Amino acid sequence: MKDVEKNLAVQAEKNGYIGWCRNKAHEEIDYIFQELMPKHGLNVREAQLRLSHEMLDSLWGKQIALCDAGVGIGKTYAYLTACIILDKYGEKGGSISKPGCHPAVISTSSIALQDAILKEYIPFLSRILLEENLIRRPLKAVVRKGKEHFVCDQRLEQRLSAIQGKRKNEDQRQALLSLRTSYDMDQAHGLSGFDRRLICVPKFCPKNCPGRQTCRYRRYLERVKGAGIHFQLCNHNYLLADASHRAKGYRPLLSDYRALVIDEAHKLPEAAGQMCGKSLCSDDIQEICYMLEKEHQGIRAGRLKAKMKKLFHVIAENHTFEQEQRIAFQQTEECVSAIKESAAFLYEMARRCRGSVSKWVRGRLEEAGMVLCYFLVPNRKYILYLEQDGERLPVFCATSRRVPAYLDKMLWERGIPAILTSGTLKAGNGFLRIRQTLGLEETNRKKKTGVQEYVAESPFEYKRNCLLYLPQDGKQLRHGSQEESAWIAKQIKQLTSSTHGHTLVLFTSYSLMGSVYQILRGCLPYTMVEVWRHTQEEIMRFKKLKNAVLFAAGSCWEGVDFPGDMVSSLIIVRLPFAVPDPVREAEKEQYGNLRRYIEAVAVPDMQKRLKQGFGRAIRTETDTCVVTILDQRAARGGRYYEDVLCALPSCQMAESMEDVERFIRRRKNVDYYM
Repeated sequence: MKDVEKNLAVQAEKNGYIGWCRNKAHEEIDYIFQELMPKHGLNVREAQLRLSHEMLDSLWGKQIALCDAGVGIGKTYAYLTACIILDKYGEKGGSISKPGCHPAVISTSSIALQDAILKEYIPFLSRILLEENLIRRPLKAVVRKGKEHFVCDQRLEQRLSAIQGKRKNEDQRQALLSLRTSYDMDQAHGLSGFDRRLICVPKFCPKNCPGRQTCRYRRYLERVKGAGIHFQLCNHNYLLADASHRAKGYRPLLSDYRALVIDEAHKLPEAAGQMCGKSLCSDDIQEICYMLEKEHQGIRAGRLKAKMKKLFHVIAENHTFEQEQRIAFQQTEECVSAIKESAAFLYEMARRCRGSVSKWVRGRLEEAGMVLCYFLVPNRKYILYLEQDGERLPVFCATSRRVPAYLDKMLWERGIPAILTSGTLKAGNGFLRIRQTLGLEETNRKKKTGVQEYVAESPFEYKRNCLLYLPQDGKQLRHGSQEESAWIAKQIKQLTSSTHGHTLVLFTSYSLMGSVYQILRGCLPYTMVEVWRHTQEEIMRFKKLKNAVLFAAGSCWEGVDFPGDMVSSLIIVRLPFAVPDPVREAEKEQYGNLRRYIEAVAVPDMQKRLKQGFGRAIRTETDTCVVTILDQRAARGGRYYEDVLCALPSCQMAESMEDVERFIRRRKNVDYYM
């Protein structure tokens, strides 16, 4: 009896200590956001403070949290602070863990965000927390990337020797030369995709490599795996590759961690699809041929090039592509015959090469043949489709049908607490759609790890600074007709006149964008900029022009920043419903009828994409903008009117073009018109 009482007393004392730590942790978050950050020039944002508290509670409670954070919240500081405080006060076996012994992992989908976290956010927090003695040593972070991002010194010298005295694009040549001083290929501007594949660190490094002792990649690994690291930064693919290694019993890529933050979490399912899918493109064949030539198999490399060139030509002739669109494979007699011949050729070459080429090259030949065979005998494990690469050649793609189950197994079953955050996790009234695509519905059903949901509304005053205009005078026009294009062009002309340029026009179709652009060409008093393939160059040109009109589609719906008066008029031409493709057709099969699919999938996906596009309008607390949606399905009385309003922040509503003009005149100063 005395032992029981003693154990209860010890447990009570332990629980009391843990409770004290938790209260102290939350007090410190209050101090950091309410007093410390304002002293260093940052505003107090109550939504940001509450978000950081929610994140800390989820991590402390070993839960998964879906945090939808509106534009301008400052979610990066929120989760970084939560992780720092968890590391300082977190409970481990009833006592404080040693700070820095389990570095948190932050996974993103963009290099730009990784750079910002590494070079801006973490140094700032480290400095102010050290000054206040809230931490004992500087915060350290490292970027973890796959071998394909780093240069192999031996391969680099071989490539430079191969192009010596030959015609080579000068920017690409200089990019290769710059890698003698920088081992990170992401820092080499102008480097071609083909060169990247030839000079990157190989998947399997030979143990007898002559450059092993001086290898810069090996030094990088020693540094990032060293002690005292607080944060490991990586992309979603690297995170999943690490999880796959752990599941298979291989050596992990990341150091052990006890807190996971997935920023830009809406991109995680796409990364998972790439990880558990297969593909074959022209660059893959070029790389295999290059390796064959290096292993003195030039004749075989030449035959392989000729055979696969013919295959890609046949497939391209039998299919019509639109930019950034997946299309179904057409099983014409000519296509099937070409694939059969090519697959047999690849397998036969792999067999004949046994003993004369490396195992890696044979494996690549067999893998290429396997991808082609999927298109001959469809496999229920994969969804098959074609895409186009940068050279307009077809790419054979096989995407797994079980991405949610894959994510559940790779990440959530491990029980590590995680923060998943983005500005577009919530669609309409809830998180159901994102939970399904992330595999969290299965996780919640198993009750292995609790899944929490939190919405942090944007601090921006949309009701005051944003006007939403939904014109209704185009309802009788047939979708996709010439009359509709002319009506869209007329609306854009009137709106750009009302807002004196400063306009971003977002399209969902490149063909419609081209049609409207041609109608308006020479008709606007403002410079028109059209974004096709050279996205960054045209966006920079638009920014320098100050009051131009930018026509854009595709990737410009998200991740592009236009602060100030640069974009004072955002025109969304059509609601961004996903274009039907083989992947979505396969998903449609899971629902009993079209109406259920539209409600459960099509509308929530449209709402998320609409929020991303809308986010281009207001980027700072002082921005003002008119947002116009020309799609008549969004107009009052239209089929998706309520869904549109549900997806967007509450704004003023315009009834006419005159309302637009009054809003701009009232909110802009004289300099805006100069």
